[in-house]
Amino acid sequence: MRYVILAGLVLALPAAAQPEQPVPTASTAVEDALAAAPHLDISNGLITARIAPPDLTRGFYRGTRFDQAGVITSLTFKGRNFYGPWFDRVAPEVLDYAYDAQGRVVGGPDSATSGPVEEFAPLGFEAKAGTFVKIGVGVLRQPDTQAYDHYRHYEIVDGGRRATKTTRDSITFTQALSSNGTAFIYEKTLRLMPGKPELVIEHRLKNTGSKPINTTVYDHNFLKIKDGNAGIRVTFPFSVATASPPPAELMRIDGGTLTYLRPMKNRERISFLITGFSNDAKDYDFTVEDPASGAGVRVQGDHPITRLNIFSIDKVQAVEPYIAIDLSPGTEKIWRYAYSFIAP
Repeated sequence: MRYVILAGLVLALPAAAQPEQPVPTASTAVEDALAAAPHLDISNGLITARIAPPDLTRGFYRGTRFDQAGVITSLTFKGRNFYGPWFDRVAPEVLDYAYDAQGRVVGGPDSATSGPVEEFAPLGFEAKAGTFVKIGVGVLRQPDTQAYDHYRHYEIVDGGRRATKTTRDSITFTQALSSNGTAFIYEKTLRLMPGKPELVIEHRLKNTGSKPINTTVYDHNFLKIKDGNAGIRVTFPFSVATASPPPAELMRIDGGTLTYLRPMKNRERISFLITGFSNDAKDYDFTVEDPASGAGVRVQGDHPITRLNIFSIDKVQAVEPYIAIDLSPGTEKIWRYAYSFIAP
């Protein structure tokens, strides 16, 4: 049985194309942005992860697209760093990302993040002046009658009540928020498993309001294994199909495997949907690896995929699986992703 995407979830889907924008003329080096932001470190003796906590004044990521909690700016195992900023510089006027005159990637405030970051579809959005909610971000102001655009930066009216709890090998972020009948408690834990090269991201979302919560969430998985991605192999437990495949000289699709045949060029971009997955959670299982170096990561989720996108530029490779969330008042949902890292 193949999974049918519900029409009500379309707000979670990415824009059909990247927005056009002028070449950025002024920007800040990402190293400076990282140095100015607070961070927290966790380790299990095998993996060390550096995490940028939510902070609307000094935080590394203060955008309104992705969940602000759990942004991993580096994760090292056996001397290899699997995550980190995939952009070179940042500029406030950029939508998504752009290239400057030197060919450097310049990220905008709402896409310039790092690691296995997540984005929830908006709650209560209307194309008129008012407010709406994004889980992991807060209550946002809609200033006009334009359609929702996740590349757009919205004013944060209320970020909710936040708390952070750390141990040697874990960190838990909590956000409690209430606005016009939409209310929730959202808890997210990043845990490095004892004695294993494994990161588990655990989520608990409780609907404490009077309105239902109907949304989707996807993980962008900004993975950095190899510059250019040449030779990178992505493997799924199902046979992959796509209506709009990337160029055949760039990527080969064979059964459940996608293989990058050459290095991606500066300014080259691919973004395409794949199908073939079922409504069984066992299909939320994929591996991204570089056979040449032996480095890779296996990602497993415990909920069915509702939509699946592949995104890459020469700086990063991303597999983006979506899951559905439907909560009536008083109910809660728990879900998790497990990342098993491989290094020679």
